Parts: sequence; structure tokens; C-alpha cells
Amino acid sequence: MEDARLIAFKRLLDIMDELRAKCPWDKVQTIESLRHLTIEETFELNDAILNNDLQNMKKELGDLLLHIVFYAKIAEEKSAFDIADVANAICDKLIVRHPHIFGDEKVETAAQVLDNWEKIKLDREGNKTVLGGVPTTMPSILKAYRMQEKAAGVGFEWPSTDDAWNKVEEEFAELRETIDNGETRQRQEEEMGDLLFALINYSRHIGINPDEALEHTNKKFKERFSYIEKRAAEQGRKVHNLSIDEMLALWKEAKQAI
Repeated sequence: MEDARLIAFKRLLDIMDELRAKCPWDKVQTIESLRHLTIEETFELNDAILNNDLQNMKKELGDLLLHIVFYAKIAEEKSAFDIADVANAICDKLIVRHPHIFGDEKVETAAQVLDNWEKIKLDREGNKTVLGGVPTTMPSILKAYRMQEKAAGVGFEWPSTDDAWNKVEEEFAELRETIDNGETRQRQEEEMGDLLFALINYSRHIGINPDEALEHTNKKFKERFSYIEKRAAEQGRKVHNLSIDEMLALWKEAKQAI
């Protein structure tokens, strides 16, 4: 019996062919016109993951899979590559980057796998620099996190968690000094960046993804602030008419209620 996964994937490919040939919207799409939609779909998948919504995650993964197939279809029309080339390229990469599975190398931990991953990219895949593979358009927190991971993969790393925390305290003191001394906005911004970078590094040392941590805090803040707005509306008031003391009192309520 044919694998159900292959049947489903072929069905998607066939539908994509039909849409590209017959649908007025699908016919005119380009790689460039799809880009912002792909970014939007990625953020929607991110929301589903953060909410632990597996059913919505299934939907959003389907949307992303459609985009992958769509890009490959357009590239096929340009005689650049097709979906088979995409699949084979990632298969080849996985085999090269997992010599402990498909070769003779031995590893014991996930950390060793990551270390090998970075070294393989430099030694075997022709990457010219350690940080060259980090996208310039990646959001700043994720970019800092990935650069630190990559640098750590080749040994550029604080020896201990305490060292990483000491750097946070050092950068905080330097930021405070620039503010207390009334230094330029540029200097204060530079020290703020250094502090955030050090905090991201410390988060990595203690096994916390700072982007995920901040996203959870954003969600919590939104829920609690929405509670303040709802309670204000119940009193027939707008939130901007509340005093700060009234808002803080409702904030404490929200912490208990949510």
C-alpha cells in the first residue's frame, strides 16, 4: 500500500499545478509577491505554538507547506529548481550534518551535536565566516541569540553561568553611568544594547530562549491590560481617564484573576 504521506503530498502538488494554470490570483504571483505572506504565515504558526494549539498548528503548517510548494513551482517554471531539488537538498544537508548517524563519528550529548553542526558548516560546506549564515533581517533578539550560539559552537563562550551573569551586572553599571553622567543618546543606546546582549547571553546559559520568554511576557501583559480596559468599561469609563493608582489597583486584580 502506498504511503499515505506521499499520497497527500502528491495531492498538494497536483492542486498547486491546477491553481497555477487556472486561478487568476495564483497565476500572477511571484517569488517577491509571496514573501510578505510567508512572513505572516510564519508569525501565525508562532502564535499557535506559543498557545500550544496543536489543531491550529496543523493548519498553519499546511499554509507554510503550501508556500514552499508555491515557491518551488515558480522556480520550476523558471527552470531554476523544482520541489524534488528542494527535498533532495535538505536530505543531503541532513546526512552531511549528522555524521554520528550516517557516518562513523561518535557523540554523547545534544551539545556535541550542535558543536559539530557549526564546525561542519565551516569545514565542509564552504561557509566563509562563523556568523555569515545569520540572516541580517532576523529580529534583533533572535539574531543576537543565534550569533551567540554560533560563536559558542567554535569555543567563543563564557566558561560559566556566573561569568555570564557578571557581564550582565557590568553592562548594567555602565548603562547607569552613562545616564547619571548625562552622556549622549548614542552612548546610552550603545550601553543599552550591550546590556540586552548580555541578558540574552545569560538566558542562553541557563537554558531559556529569551525570545520565547519575552513573547510569554507580552501575552501576559496584553491579557492583564485588557482586563484593566474591561473593568474600566464596566464602570462606564475609558482607560485613559483612570489615574495611575486606579490602573495599578486593577492590575493587581488582573494578576489574581488571570
